[in-house]
Amino acid sequence: MLIFKQNRYIALLVGVILVCFSAISLLQPEQVAEGKMDRVQMDKLQSTSRASVLSLLQDESKSSITSSITRGITRGITEVTQANKLNNTFSLLSSAWKPAKGVEWLSVKKLKQKNTKNTSNVSIIRVKADVVQSKPAAQKASQLAETATKSSQATAKTVSASQKHPLTTLYFSRTELLSQEQQSKATRRYAVSEEELLLLQKIVMAEAEGEPYKGKVAVANVVLNRLRSANFPDTIYKVIYQKSQFSPVANGRLNRVKPNDDSIKAVNAALSGVKEVPDNTYFFLSLKLAQDLTVHHTQTYVKTIGNHTFYK
Repeated sequence: MLIFKQNRYIALLVGVILVCFSAISLLQPEQVAEGKMDRVQMDKLQSTSRASVLSLLQDESKSSITSSITRGITRGITEVTQANKLNNTFSLLSSAWKPAKGVEWLSVKKLKQKNTKNTSNVSIIRVKADVVQSKPAAQKASQLAETATKSSQATAKTVSASQKHPLTTLYFSRTELLSQEQQSKATRRYAVSEEELLLLQKIVMAEAEGEPYKGKVAVANVVLNRLRSANFPDTIYKVIYQKSQFSPVANGRLNRVKPNDDSIKAVNAALSGVKEVPDNTYFFLSLKLAQDLTVHHTQTYVKTIGNHTFYK
C-alpha cells in the first residue's frame, strides 16, 4: 500500500494494463477462451488487502480514464471551435475581397502599341511645336508653293490648249524660245502662217514617223531652234528647204507624207514651249541610215531619242 501511495504512477500503469486486457477480452472473447492470450496471474498478488488493492486500482483507472476522456473531448471541442473560427474568418475575407474590375494583362504587343502611341504623340507635339516656332517661314514657303502650283497649272492649261489650237505667234530671245507668259522678255516675234504650220507638221512626219512621241517633239524643236538662231534662215519655210539639210526634202518624201495625229500634237507642243532638247540643239541624224557622218564627227553630242542622235 505504501508503494502504491508513494508511487501512484505504478497504480496508473497497472490500471491501464488491466483496462487493455479487459478491452481485448471483450473484443475477442473466443481467443481468450481458447488460451491464445496469456492470462494475468493474479495469484502472485496474495495479500490480506487484495480487495482494497483492487478497489483502489479500479478507482484510479476509472479516474484516469475519465480525465483522459474529458481532456480528449475538451481538446476536440477546442479544435472544432478553432476550425469554425478559421472558416468564418476565411468566408468573411473571401466575401470582402473582390478583384478589381477593368484589370487586364499586358502583353508584349500591347506594350509596343502603347509605346508607339506615346512616341507618335511626342512626334505630333514636336511637329506642332516646330510649326508654331517656324510659322512665318512656313507661311512664306506655303505662299511660294501656291504660286509655283498656280503658275504650273496655268502653264499646263496653256500647253494643253495650244496642243489643240496651235500658237500662231512665237516669242524669241537671243538664246531661247519663250513661252506666252515670258513674252515681255522677247527680242523677236514671229507669226506662223497656216502653210508654215502644215510644212512643219510634214517635216516632223517625214523625219520621225517611226520614232517615239518625244523624238517627234525634238525634231520640231530643232527646226524652231534654227529659226531663232542667227546662223540659219529666218523663216520656217527657208529653214526646212535649206540646201542639204533635211533628206526628205531631197528625196521628195516631204511632199508625199500626210501628218498623223502624233506629228500634229508634237508640233503644237513644240510651238507652245515644250522642249525635249535644249535651245542650242541644231542637228540630228540617224547613225544607222545616214551616209554623211560629218555632223557626228564635228558637232557636240546632246542626247539620243529612239533612232535619232541630237547635236549642238
